[in-house]
Amino acid sequence: MKILALDSSGLVASVALAEDDNLIAEYTVQYRKTHSQTLLPMLQEICRMVALDLDTVDAIAVAAGPGSFTGLRIGSATAKGLAFAMKKPIVPVPTVDGLAYQMYGARDLVCPIMDARRNQVYTGIYEFIPDQDGRFSYDMRVIKKQCAVPFDEIAESLNEYDRNVVFLGDGVPVFQERMAQVLRVPYATAPLHRARQSAAAIAALGSLYYRQGKAVDGAVFTPEYLRLSQAERERAEKERV
Repeated sequence: MKILALDSSGLVASVALAEDDNLIAEYTVQYRKTHSQTLLPMLQEICRMVALDLDTVDAIAVAAGPGSFTGLRIGSATAKGLAFAMKKPIVPVPTVDGLAYQMYGARDLVCPIMDARRNQVYTGIYEFIPDQDGRFSYDMRVIKKQCAVPFDEIAESLNEYDRNVVFLGDGVPVFQERMAQVLRVPYATAPLHRARQSAAAIAALGSLYYRQGKAVDGAVFTPEYLRLSQAERERAEKERV
């Protein structure tokens, strides 16, 4: 089974190719270019480097939101275009779930935080529990489903658990000082190679979800924004005046 994965939901642009349990290629960039400039060239380079025939891909996994409105639209349009051209399904992977999966096997609670502006974060709470079939593997349990909330709200939720927490995501540097002020449980932040979005994690979860029958037709796929865009909020505020 081959899964092509895309993530342009945040500051990082990332493309990956996985086959069965092998990561064949990953191309990730976080630099001063827009995702519209980087995503397709990265995909083309992976295709060239591994001589990928796109017809051999089984599905396209994509970070389905929340995240940057522009980034999600670029990723969604790219995935839908590929799905139409290749006649392949899309596997939507919740962005925050994909971030949490970066910490696969962690003993602590995992709390991704993405900067959602206005003192809010896109976040959730996760843990990894040993697989019950006796294999040395873990299942990711969603304790709090991905949501858009003020940072203090997710911090208070974490304070209710008597457990260590590991944070990751682009919200970490934004809210690092606030963490020290409001958290009453021990916490740490992920190292740089696990701190941001990765299409490899989207490919791993996408492979799992594909086997679980969670693929959808590209024509009906839409990103999950979780909240209104700035333009929509401003229009709604004007209408209330």
